[in-house]
Amino acid sequence: MKVIVGLGNPGAQYAETRHNVGFRTIDALAGRLRASGPREQSRGLVYRAATANGKLVLAKPLTYVNLSGECVAGILDETGCSRDELLVICDDLALPLGAMRVRPKGGAGGHKGLLSIEGALGAQDYPRLRLGIGPLPEGVIAKDFVLDAFRNGEREEIERSIALAADAAEAWAREGIDECMNRFN
Repeated sequence: MKVIVGLGNPGAQYAETRHNVGFRTIDALAGRLRASGPREQSRGLVYRAATANGKLVLAKPLTYVNLSGECVAGILDETGCSRDELLVICDDLALPLGAMRVRPKGGAGGHKGLLSIEGALGAQDYPRLRLGIGPLPEGVIAKDFVLDAFRNGEREEIERSIALAADAAEAWAREGIDECMNRFN
């Protein structure tokens, strides 16, 4: 069994914001894998899917992004999965729009959701997939930027990026982190 968590904020007012690309990737995965759910569990919406390589748990924390660690730690406890069986998908304003970076571990880079997960797990050594939503425009506050919707000219690019992130998450689940990095970084 493996766990894929997409970060975002719950509620219709946040659905199309930059901060919710993790949620949107989970939605894409749940649809393509015909996952069952969602069901509320561990302070998140949880989907379950069976693949040729085993079971997948897909989750969207119902906490806000900066409290995501509560949900992630709860799901790992309930499933018995280890940190290397976890993939976290989040936005990254330091990466250009549409760029993607997969890593086996690392720092939070200022992302409050990753900071929360690190605090809850007591470690930074879990795989993560970052989707570029940047760059942060000069004079704009980061909080305002991540909670804003994509502009018309950006929507097509982010849709492609979300589909590619779903491909990468499936490759991670099937083939592991090294193959995923080789193919998608």
